[in-house]
Amino acid sequence: MFDRHVTLESLITDSVAKKHLPKAGYAHIVVTTEYAFELAVERNVCVDLATKATLLHDIGHTNWERHGEWDFESYNEFDIHTIKGAERAHELLILKGEDLGKAREIALAILFHSGSSPVSKNVKLTPLQKLVSDADDMDEQEDGAHHRVKIDFGEALQRIRRLDMLVHPYRKECNENCENCDRLK
Repeated sequence: MFDRHVTLESLITDSVAKKHLPKAGYAHIVVTTEYAFELAVERNVCVDLATKATLLHDIGHTNWERHGEWDFESYNEFDIHTIKGAERAHELLILKGEDLGKAREIALAILFHSGSSPVSKNVKLTPLQKLVSDADDMDEQEDGAHHRVKIDFGEALQRIRRLDMLVHPYRKECNENCENCDRLK
């Protein structure tokens, strides 16, 4: 459909994503990706990287439950989802054929997207990293409730396909040379 580019649909339908993204909640994943598209256009940040990074930003989540209930305190204190997510996303992107420079930038945006992560302390964020963090914050709810909002996979996929259509024209503007791209500085 979109020539050689890795699409959002190809990412969300991959078995790795289907295993891990439901733990973060499809509603949260889709809403933050929609926010990221809007912010990227507004801030002149690479739309392709912003939407992919935000789609995958919580792929490192695990279930934080105690006695069948969400354990937000343990999640806040011990969570390393940004570290696990950056690695999972990078591997998935490479397997899908993503450009190595893009895969690295996306993984770094995922690594630094959460202020609660110990790796994010005292880091000066790039515009892409800040955008992913901001899109995530725009959907945040008390005690992590945004991760428990439910939509089914079919609705998530329909909305992601719509985003792919919106992102496609911006991909044509991309010169694939992320190291020298003004939209990442």
